[in-house]
Amino acid sequence: MTKPSTDDVVEIAIASYPEVWRAAVHGLTDMFAVAQKHDHQQSTPKARRLRVSHYELDAAGTVARVFDTHPLEIQGRLVAVVLPPAMSDELPFGERMGSFPEWIRSHHQSGAIICSACGGASLLAQTGLLSGRSATTHWLHGDAIAKRHPDVRIDTDKMLLDEGDIITAGGMMAWTDLGLRLIDRLLGSNVMLATARYMLIDPGAREQSFYSKFAPRLDHGDAVILEIQHWLHGTDAKGLGVPALAERAGLGERTFLRRFQKATGINPTDYAQRLRIAKARDLLEQSSLAIEQIAWASGYEDANAFRKTFRKIVGVSPGEYRMRFSIVGPRTADEAEF
Repeated sequence: MTKPSTDDVVEIAIASYPEVWRAAVHGLTDMFAVAQKHDHQQSTPKARRLRVSHYELDAAGTVARVFDTHPLEIQGRLVAVVLPPAMSDELPFGERMGSFPEWIRSHHQSGAIICSACGGASLLAQTGLLSGRSATTHWLHGDAIAKRHPDVRIDTDKMLLDEGDIITAGGMMAWTDLGLRLIDRLLGSNVMLATARYMLIDPGAREQSFYSKFAPRLDHGDAVILEIQHWLHGTDAKGLGVPALAERAGLGERTFLRRFQKATGINPTDYAQRLRIAKARDLLEQSSLAIEQIAWASGYEDANAFRKTFRKIVGVSPGEYRMRFSIVGPRTADEAEF
C-alpha cells in the first residue's frame, strides 16, 4: 500500500513545555480534529489532512515528540508551532525551558508559523523572534514580559495579533481565537466557521480591553505620585486638571507630568479617564441605571462624550458592553446601541 504524500499533510506541533496548561494542549488538539472532520465534509477526497503532534522535554532537556495523530506516516515539515498558555504563576522562561527556544527558532527558519497564547508569549520572546515586533499576551503578564524583553512592543489591548509568520493571542482562553485563526489560514474560512459553530465559539473579533479592568501601578516607589493616585481614586477624578493636580502634589506642572508618567506609565488625563470608565463599567455590569445616568455618575456631563471615550478605551459602546457583561440585564431595549 502506498503511503500518503507528505504534501497532503498539514502538521501542527504543540509545545508541551514545563508548566504548560494541558487543557489548552488537548483543547487545541480536539479543535483541529473537529476542523479536519468539517474539511473532509466540505472538500474533495484530496483535501489536506491535519496532523497534530505534541513535543516535550526529555531528561536531557532536548525537545522530543511524545504524541502524534498520524504516528505511522513519514514526518514532514511543520506548518505551525503553537505555544499554549502556562499554568504556573512563573512565566515560561530560562534554563527550565531546555532546548525549546532553539527548536522554535529552527522551525521558524524552516517556514513554520510560530504562535503563542497568554503566557506562551514569554517563551516566544525568549527565542528572540519578537525583537522589534509587536505581540500580545494576557494583560496581567504584559508588564513582566515587557520588562524582561524591552525590545518587544507589548499590546495587551489586543486579543490576537497576526503578523503572518508569528501570531500571538492574549488571555488564557484566547487559545480558541488562535486555533480558529490557524484553521482559517490553513483550511479556509468555511471550515473555520463550521468549527466555531460546532464548538460554540464566537468567531467574531474580540479585544482584551473588553475584559481587562484598569489596574494602575501602585508599587513604583514615588510617594508623592502615590498620594495623588490615592486621592484621585477617592474623588473619582471628577473635574480635575493637570494644574490642580500639580499644585496638590507641590510640584511644577512639567515636573509633575514627568513623574506621573514615569510612575504610572500613562499621563494624568488618561489616568483620570480610565478611572471614570472603570466606574462606568461597574455600573453597567451591576446596575440598571440609564446610560445618561451612568455617564453623570462617572463624572461626564456630556453623555455623547462619555460614549466616545468609553468606546475608545473599552472597544465597544456602553450599550453593547452592558449586553455582554451585565448581571442584571439591559434596562431598556433602546440601550443596545452599537
